[in-house]
Amino acid sequence: MRISVIGCGYLGAVHAACMAKLGHEVVGVDVDENKIKDLSAGHAPFFEPGLENLLKEVQATGRLSFTTDMAAVQGSSVHFVCVGTPQKKGENAADLTYVDAAVHALMPHLSSGDLVVGKSTVPVGTAARLTSIVHRACANAHLVWNPEFLREGHAVADTLQPDRFVYGVADGSEDNPAVKELDKVYEIPLSEGTPRLVTDLPTAELVKTAANSFLATKISFINAMAELCDAAGADVSLLADAIGMDDRIGRKFLNAGVGFGGGCLPKDIRAFMARAGELGADQALTFLREVDAINMRRRTRVVELTRDLCDGSLLGRRITVLGAAFKPQSDDVRDSPALSIAAQLQLQGAVVTVSDPEALENAARRFPELHYEKSTEVALDRADAILLLTEWPEYRDLDPYETANLVVDRKILDGRNVLDAKKWRAAGWTFRGLGRP
Repeated sequence: MRISVIGCGYLGAVHAACMAKLGHEVVGVDVDENKIKDLSAGHAPFFEPGLENLLKEVQATGRLSFTTDMAAVQGSSVHFVCVGTPQKKGENAADLTYVDAAVHALMPHLSSGDLVVGKSTVPVGTAARLTSIVHRACANAHLVWNPEFLREGHAVADTLQPDRFVYGVADGSEDNPAVKELDKVYEIPLSEGTPRLVTDLPTAELVKTAANSFLATKISFINAMAELCDAAGADVSLLADAIGMDDRIGRKFLNAGVGFGGGCLPKDIRAFMARAGELGADQALTFLREVDAINMRRRTRVVELTRDLCDGSLLGRRITVLGAAFKPQSDDVRDSPALSIAAQLQLQGAVVTVSDPEALENAARRFPELHYEKSTEVALDRADAILLLTEWPEYRDLDPYETANLVVDRKILDGRNVLDAKKWRAAGWTFRGLGRP
């Protein structure tokens, strides 16, 4: 099939490359000339494992191209809308400027029977509004909402072998012609057993934000338990193991630490609350305010623990922060807990050095006042304390005896609860975890 992907950021670039991998002829469109130039040369404009190799592979087949010219979508029968929906400045609500602009720019190029497929995470009710725009432009075109479920660091696999497909169509019916057309797009993963659910449009729009809100709640729950464990002298890691054995709960996402960040969970739960308020159902989601508050409180807690680790004062202390990205296998620093903590420490008088395998360039744009070192060894040199805040494998695998030779003082705070506390203490380190005695 001939497919267009509108918006070639994180979601769109991955989706375009993966659709070409599935055998389709794909054109990606974006207004950012530098991004299109990079993608056309087979370079991913962000770090995502496996993406750059995939771009080069599918571009060599001639099935994938990128352009800034929206007219290039002419002749495609399926158009994926993959633009961002950031949080509005000064508000909790999602900013739909890019979604609206993409759909309006697409309208002059629609043909009868075309599918417009929304993949962006939008407030419920957006699809119904966009459907009327699509139908005014072309009465026989269809709008489908097909939410994405990508995990940064695993996006290529999550697109080629997803755990489910959700199709939101106007009548919620399996017999809707858009369902059969989208089945053709995903023929290979469907034939390999990926389950598919057909819903009405509002339900499909709610799936991603509901899923992200559930995950955020689970993470904040175990972080609230970490606060309680700190007060009671209990171990939150063992507590998580014990309650995670209950198959109604499960162990995934029960890892206490510095909290969640990135470009999805924080802004999605806030937009979810905002939209519920607009619909008059704000009381249904009031618990998400506390979920958000617990998450933000973790950052302050790490600063407090670091001060305690440094004998009550941060002034002039050399602090090495290991990690800038919000999670490993990513260079995404949007709402990164690690960077937020580093900035707070510097404001309180610490001399902060940040290291990260992939995210330093993005981090420097976000917080130019911090000092950055790519080399872990250089970053650790003469440190008074170490904070592990993003669990990259090379930080998890640090040897406490070798690391001791680099620092001034053997003090470490494990903000992700991934290190072996006994091993580090045996090497003479003052070791602190979150919710661990």
